[in-house]
Amino acid sequence: MAGGHWGPLLTALLAARVAAAAEGGPEQAALPEERSWVRPMTASNWTLVMEGEWMLKFYAPWCPSCQQTDSEWETFAKNGEILQISVGKVDVIQEPGLSGRFFVTTLPAFFHAKDGIFRRYRGPGVYEDLQNYILEKKWQSVEPLTGWKSPASLTMSGMAGLFSISGKIWHLHNYFTVTLGIPAWCSYVFFVMATLIFGLFMGLVLVVISECFYIPFPRHLSERSEQTRRAEDAHKGEQLQDAEEEKDDSNEEENKDSLVDDEEEKEDLGEEDEAEEDEEEDSPAARVDEERSDAQDQGPLREVQEEGEPEPDEDTPAPPSPADTEVAEDTLRQRRSQHADKGPSA
Repeated sequence: MAGGHWGPLLTALLAARVAAAAEGGPEQAALPEERSWVRPMTASNWTLVMEGEWMLKFYAPWCPSCQQTDSEWETFAKNGEILQISVGKVDVIQEPGLSGRFFVTTLPAFFHAKDGIFRRYRGPGVYEDLQNYILEKKWQSVEPLTGWKSPASLTMSGMAGLFSISGKIWHLHNYFTVTLGIPAWCSYVFFVMATLIFGLFMGLVLVVISECFYIPFPRHLSERSEQTRRAEDAHKGEQLQDAEEEKDDSNEEENKDSLVDDEEEKEDLGEEDEAEEDEEEDSPAARVDEERSDAQDQGPLREVQEEGEPEPDEDTPAPPSPADTEVAEDTLRQRRSQHADKGPSA
């Protein structure tokens, strides 16, 4: 009796429980979300990658290529304990400073870090390739980011600050235009004015700093330096003037020497002309004396010849006398000698 009484009651309770579970639907039947093994990196905890071995992925929520590698990156992170590596990700929209520190220009971007030494991974974001990159230590053949390119350098820290400021300005612009509904051109005017005011303020700060650290020279030192400069300028001017005077003197001496040489040449030519004229005046008198002496020497010989020779006929012409021939030859010789002397002098 008892069993028959409780049987329908238990059946009704079970049916009610099943109906309640069916009405609760997927909310009660849903499984808890699976924990992600990828660690989000921010500007406050990024220094963790300076120790140990890490793989970082830079992505954006709107990037299709980044979404395609999400599952592969999650699988790679699950096996991080086996590979003895930590896996992280950086949202460039939320962390623009980190994207500037690593100088990310394309998405997705992957980086490998080993004890503070960073390298860029340029392979595909597939689990097998990522696993082989770590197990086979292919990262050793990749050139590290050293010097100013290193994310830990002072240069990249400044780049991170610039990217952070640009990200804040972008968020502020979206707040003005989207949340408050202000026109875009009003937002641009606001940023232009803010930039001008900030530039003027920074210029004023620099002027004040320079005035504070500027050490003026004493007055007597400045006067001495001015006097020294003037003395140097005067000395240079005197040197230039002396050089010009020496140049003028040398030119005058050269001109005088050339004039003296010309006058000497003219005097020599005049003396030569006078000597030639004297020779020409003396030559006729000498010629007459020579003719007279020749005639006196040849007079006795002519008488002897006339006595021994028969008298010539009147019809036959008289032969020229030797004296005449010798006189003619002497005149010819003198003329030739005169012409020869005039030739070199000319």
